Amino acid sequence: MVQFVCVLLLLFALYWLVPFILTAGAGIGVLKRQDTSDKIAFTFDDGPNPVYTPQLLDLLKKHHIKATFFVVGSKAEKFPELIARMYAEGHLIGIHNYVHKSNWVMAPWTIRRHLNKTASIIKRITGERPIYYRPPWGLLTLFDFLLMKQYKIIHWSVMAEDWRSKGGSEKVEKRLLQNIKNGDIVLLHDCGETAGADADAPINTIHALKHVFKELSNRSLACVRLDEM
Repeated sequence: MVQFVCVLLLLFALYWLVPFILTAGAGIGVLKRQDTSDKIAFTFDDGPNPVYTPQLLDLLKKHHIKATFFVVGSKAEKFPELIARMYAEGHLIGIHNYVHKSNWVMAPWTIRRHLNKTASIIKRITGERPIYYRPPWGLLTLFDFLLMKQYKIIHWSVMAEDWRSKGGSEKVEKRLLQNIKNGDIVLLHDCGETAGADADAPINTIHALKHVFKELSNRSLACVRLDEM
């Protein structure tokens, strides 16, 4: 019995903890930042959202900024017009699973099915199959490493805890301006309808970015899609 428990714990460690240490800790097998780049990439997770995504797209357009959206497949399916607008306005679209659920609690075949389904939804709308993938909460399993040939897995180097309303737009603005530097991949959200998030939090992100974009322009920092870094 003891041996069985030990083997089970070892398998769990290999399946969950080792990938976490390698990716979140050492950055192996994922892109967290582009050290050689003089640009930065804004990325937005969990959308599209019919209230906040259009406002964000308006703001990006006003400042002539291209970003990357990691979309939830079920929401892309529900709001295809927002995916079409992202693509038409020159933004990069990646995958954030079909539902916002951690890979740690899904079977490998479920993850594969959800990724393929989401990729097909995006391709049906845009005509282009996505190759960039950010798993929810950045959590990977050993299975995810098998996706390396098909997808480029993206983490981040800067986040502003913008999924919570506490602290308002001032918190988001302060954290971004204090931490952003050349080569960073910035994690933000255009939807608050996920576990642990506040539904109205994205409006703080949008208000903060109005000031952040102006300041980054003053610093001559170019904001680009991930594939342009």
